[in-house]
Amino acid sequence: MVKHYYNQHRTMLNTEFKKKFDAEKNPLHKAAVKNDFLFFMKKMDSIENVALIAALLKVKNLEDLKKISSKTIPSLQQQDFPLSIEKTADYPGGINALRKEVAQLFYGDGVFSETGNLKTNVAFIVEKDGTISNVKAEGDNFTFNRQAEIALYSISEKFSPAYNNGNPVRYRFRLPLVLNFE
Repeated sequence: MVKHYYNQHRTMLNTEFKKKFDAEKNPLHKAAVKNDFLFFMKKMDSIENVALIAALLKVKNLEDLKKISSKTIPSLQQQDFPLSIEKTADYPGGINALRKEVAQLFYGDGVFSETGNLKTNVAFIVEKDGTISNVKAEGDNFTFNRQAEIALYSISEKFSPAYNNGNPVRYRFRLPLVLNFE
């Protein structure tokens, strides 16, 4: 919902800036309008990132509340996941499509690091209905981990679930991510 909201506003702003840019005759003023647009969109990205972090926290809190609200606090146990899988969970278009979408959704300006190469492993559960839950990024850089989690929660498609004995089952998925700064 957050992505949709900001994409809608980004489209409206893009239209208005284009009108202003096209109406301007002076090349110097055109360049100023373009610079204003780029600056504004960078600020919009930053605001959207804050909203996505808030949404991530809400999702994680809701997942935690679901665990607490039951009489016994369920944890992910080995018996929740079958040992043999006849079909693994897949993202539409495959792993490369998933990586490409995560890369497009990833907000690099929200990552703070003094090193040039960051790595994380994002583990999550593909539920029986193809949705994802329990997204957890484990790496050395906190901001990189959070941005990776936001990107994963923001993917547009559902997975096709894993199957065992013809029935959909929960499936643990791990996605390694690397970010190189130049």
